[in-house]
Amino acid sequence: MNLKFIFTFAWYYGFKIIKRAPSYIIASLTTPLSLLFVVYILTSGALVKYAIVGGMITLVASIGLSSAGDATFLRLQLRLQDLYVASKVSPTDYMMALTLSFLAFSVPGIIVYVSLGVLYNLYSLFDSLIMLSLIVILIFSTSAISFIISSAVKHVRNVWGIVSVLSIIMTVIPPTFYPYTDIMSRNGGNIIIYLMSFSPATPAAILAQFAFGLQPIVYNTLYTMIGILLTETVIYFAIARYLTRWREN
Repeated sequence: MNLKFIFTFAWYYGFKIIKRAPSYIIASLTTPLSLLFVVYILTSGALVKYAIVGGMITLVASIGLSSAGDATFLRLQLRLQDLYVASKVSPTDYMMALTLSFLAFSVPGIIVYVSLGVLYNLYSLFDSLIMLSLIVILIFSTSAISFIISSAVKHVRNVWGIVSVLSIIMTVIPPTFYPYTDIMSRNGGNIIIYLMSFSPATPAAILAQFAFGLQPIVYNTLYTMIGILLTETVIYFAIARYLTRWREN
């Protein structure tokens, strides 16, 4: 693994872009903060803690998914992947570099949500470590999905519509801004939750609700969601790695 390339690329395309294009940071926060405001108004603050915890999940997942646009632009317009064919950079190095850059790009938004969490006395050291783990796993799984999308798209203009729809389906519909038990209490709730779990945001949100004490821990659900999140992360990354092959670009 070419660590020098990975961290250099992540620094340039992640942290440096925060300074070069701060408007993108504001844009990435627009949807989760708007939904936080709506939840706060509609529930008179009753579900605001869910919206803060779920908002961070939504922020990271949406950035990971929307990165399909960047990956497609770099592949089709800049032909960046073509430059690495004869180099020591492997497809895995390239995927890891872009993924870390997206994680770096998420940092300002994460700081905003950490500040909100501190304001509402949500965070302890244990909770913070769990959320950090969920964020890292989530950025890898959603970025892998973005690589799968970018590998299938033939023109850059097609990717934005796909990403917009997919981002809503995979980050807002899952129980990120509301208790997962609202789904489980309905007829066929277990099946619905499992269907929603094709999005990594679903198990991540449920695990976060357990970690922050928003819902009592149900150990069968806890272990199931951990298994689903880890398994689909590996599967998505493996598919993305298979599709991101230099010889096909």
